[in-house]
Amino acid sequence: MKLWDKGYTTDNLVERFTVGNDRELDLKLAKFDVQGNVAHAKMLQKIGLLSAQELTDILKGLEEIQQTIDDGTFTIEESFEDVHSKIEHELTKKIGEAGKKIHTARSRNDQVLVDLHLYVREEIGLVKGLVKKLFDTLMQLAEQHKEVLIPGYTHMQVAMPSSFGIWFSAYAESLIDDITMLNAAYKISNQNPLGSAAGYGSSFGIDRTMTTELLGFETMKYNVVAAQMSRGKLEKTVAYALASVAGTLSKMSADVCLYMSQNFNFLGFPKELTTGSSIMPHKQNPDVFELMRAKCNKIQNMPTEITTITNNLTSGYHRDLQLLKENLMESIDTLKDNLEVCDFMMKHVQVKENILDNDIYDYLYSVEEVNRMVMAGMTFRDAYKTLGKEILEGNFKPNKELKHTHEGSIGNLCLKEIKAKFEQNY
Repeated sequence: MKLWDKGYTTDNLVERFTVGNDRELDLKLAKFDVQGNVAHAKMLQKIGLLSAQELTDILKGLEEIQQTIDDGTFTIEESFEDVHSKIEHELTKKIGEAGKKIHTARSRNDQVLVDLHLYVREEIGLVKGLVKKLFDTLMQLAEQHKEVLIPGYTHMQVAMPSSFGIWFSAYAESLIDDITMLNAAYKISNQNPLGSAAGYGSSFGIDRTMTTELLGFETMKYNVVAAQMSRGKLEKTVAYALASVAGTLSKMSADVCLYMSQNFNFLGFPKELTTGSSIMPHKQNPDVFELMRAKCNKIQNMPTEITTITNNLTSGYHRDLQLLKENLMESIDTLKDNLEVCDFMMKHVQVKENILDNDIYDYLYSVEEVNRMVMAGMTFRDAYKTLGKEILEGNFKPNKELKHTHEGSIGNLCLKEIKAKFEQNY
């Protein structure tokens, strides 16, 4: 069954090519399609296109279909083009002729749009919840290890003292920027496109304000062409938000892989959370974080992919837009998995102490020595040149007392302020 069926059969090759794997992907949209149908049916009854009894029958039929979705028995067979045709068919089979009226004043285009808006809105909420869990874990670790010093790097060269408190809370605060991006995507998804039909509205006197309220949207896409043009723009906005979170996880994964190596040995994990080598018996590899890095880098490619597909498409619907669905849904699922795994791994991280006792980190304290010379009355430029010359000639010896002085300042983190900032933006 096809919603556009006019009495002829599409060639099998064309059918396979145009439908692709939409049936499988549409299973994720099934409950949202039911929600859209419920709101649309109530609106049709209000404007006189359905009787009270027809609405009662439709709502009862949709409730039964929703039950099959909830218990996992809902399927979309090859005889159906998509979730919309399957649900309309099942509804008509259950309640008779009234089921055929459900598509009145509507197009498959705005059905897809409303399903995607509802789906994205819910998924962003789930992603935000997982981000919050990871944020809380990182902040707890920052508090727990705030006085454990590690070297900071610029250009991959030893630079200045840092701490695990700074490192953990840096990624925690970075997640706040990601939340801001997710909130922006949520706001764009929280607009009702239902009633725009094929992108040019309907001659029926529909009540779009009613469906907006019934579906819990903050507002509607008032211009029907703008509603249709949101297809592609919605996906791209969400992709940028996902890529923002993925960028944070990817960078942290790279740090973890570096810090786990024997050359650094800043942190580790229980052996049960690492993998081994088929030939080297000593290996405990950071495969989880290597895969996380790669998966997140793949997610970061999504905005470019969507831009390439949608660039220079004219207004109105194009079948090209169908191809956005698969990778967007995969990226959402992958990011949720990565957030869950990252939180699990960080809950088991093993932080090493006394890292800076190694002489290779002595130059970390050169800035502190310059500052000490300035406090003693020397200009910064003269202090910098004097100490720089000592270092070049191999005569610089760190003031061990500065290590203890720096521990106090490094441990003075703004953890309370970061937590408040997160709550304000969440």
